[in-house]
Amino acid sequence: MLGMLLFAVLLLGACSSNEGSVFHTGTAETTDSVSRVPWDYRVVESTVGDLIGSDMTVLPDNELLPNDGNYATGDTIWTLQYMDAEMITSADQKNEVRLSEWTTLKSYPDQNTAAEDLKNLKVSITTDVDLVGVYKTKYQEKTRNFAVLELPSGNRIKQPIDDARYTALEKAKTASVVLEEVHDFADYDSAYAKFRGWAN
Repeated sequence: MLGMLLFAVLLLGACSSNEGSVFHTGTAETTDSVSRVPWDYRVVESTVGDLIGSDMTVLPDNELLPNDGNYATGDTIWTLQYMDAEMITSADQKNEVRLSEWTTLKSYPDQNTAAEDLKNLKVSITTDVDLVGVYKTKYQEKTRNFAVLELPSGNRIKQPIDDARYTALEKAKTASVVLEEVHDFADYDSAYAKFRGWAN
């Protein structure tokens, strides 16, 4: 009798530790959506440091780059630097952005040549995006208006707006905006669009 009672207790304990069991009372885990996107570029004035074989160090950060321009130590050059971002979207549509450090990609003998490349990697466009809606908040007798937009990437952003824009967008389904498309240096078709302002 004692053996059967012990067996029943063990069986019940095994069921309760199984998360798929009806006895499990824990919350169900949800997975976040994670993607890596190109985030920004910049052109920086730099100095050639040590020459190491066919490579060179770039000061002040001592990054190693191919010495494609046959530069000498001490030469002033311009470098293109890149930053990407890890975009984490939770199940309740909240976004978290984790930015990488700047990485040097390429060197140029002058600023104008570098600026030409930069112009092709960061492109400004005007387009219509989906308007999720507008809403008001009130705190200490002050009212603020916001618009929620859905970007081409699927991410939703919140932007503060004035009363006139709130009225204009209150019943709209789309909004005309200016976006900055940041293209991946290694894969130009991979791009991320960032909100840069209202088109009208």
